[in-house]
Amino acid sequence: MEELIARYLQYLVVEKGLSANTLEAYGRDLRYYDQFLKGRQVSSPAAITDKMVFDYLVSRRQQDLNAASLARILVTLRNYHRFLVQENLCAHDPTENLDAPKLGHHLPKTLSREEVEKLMNAPDISTDHGLRDKAILELMYASGLRISEIINLNVDNIDTTVGYVRCLGKGGKERIVPVGKIALEFLKLYKNSSRLKLLKDSRNSAGLFISQQGKKFSRTGLWKLIKKYGRQIGVAKLTPHLLRHSFATHLLERGADLRSIQEMLGHSSIATTQIYTSVAKEGLKNIHKKYHPRG
Repeated sequence: MEELIARYLQYLVVEKGLSANTLEAYGRDLRYYDQFLKGRQVSSPAAITDKMVFDYLVSRRQQDLNAASLARILVTLRNYHRFLVQENLCAHDPTENLDAPKLGHHLPKTLSREEVEKLMNAPDISTDHGLRDKAILELMYASGLRISEIINLNVDNIDTTVGYVRCLGKGGKERIVPVGKIALEFLKLYKNSSRLKLLKDSRNSAGLFISQQGKKFSRTGLWKLIKKYGRQIGVAKLTPHLLRHSFATHLLERGADLRSIQEMLGHSSIATTQIYTSVAKEGLKNIHKKYHPRG
């Protein structure tokens, strides 16, 4: 069924305009699904039953996937089977009567302001790599950009005079996010000195953040960099998304309105951004509990 999966992914590109990262996730989920079905000697979508789909989800659950991941996989399978029915490639949808796993209410974790200060001071800015890392960390916390948005930035996406970054978000949607003076200061320093020394190949001359190999940073490379500095400051599970959560939560705590945060984060729905109001309230509860005489 590889041909049907390829056809569906092409449909998502042409008709839905999904981002490369989303397409990669869909393709990965469907390839796992196809391998599972091959193990059951299923070679046609017409032979797939709701029991087989259920068994597949159970097999993925046994791989220690959480409810959110299972729910995402089920959405992928539902959309795939609806496409097959819509294109008259199959007469029935085996996912139609399956319920999504119940999701727990998990608040995103954030860094404290003290931890942010430690993180920003961790790179050794006397070195070219350290100055680059400092610019990356400052920009991530100043803008709330996703990891994919950071690694795809070009030099001309940053306006250090006006003070903003222009990026392409999910679904290829462009947005402009303001950047504070501290991040801009280190971006200027990096761009005019260290970046030119790190750049070994003129073919990468447009990219903003350059790796040790003289190329644009990869997703894996940036993850490793963030984790390295997390270990240095004693935050074992520091991730790029943790910086994004901290950006949004700290803005809200200091009085920023939710609509503005939504626009800066690039959320299509305000409902996605509203989770940060819960984070802020939880922080206030913890402060009250810690400092109130009867807390």
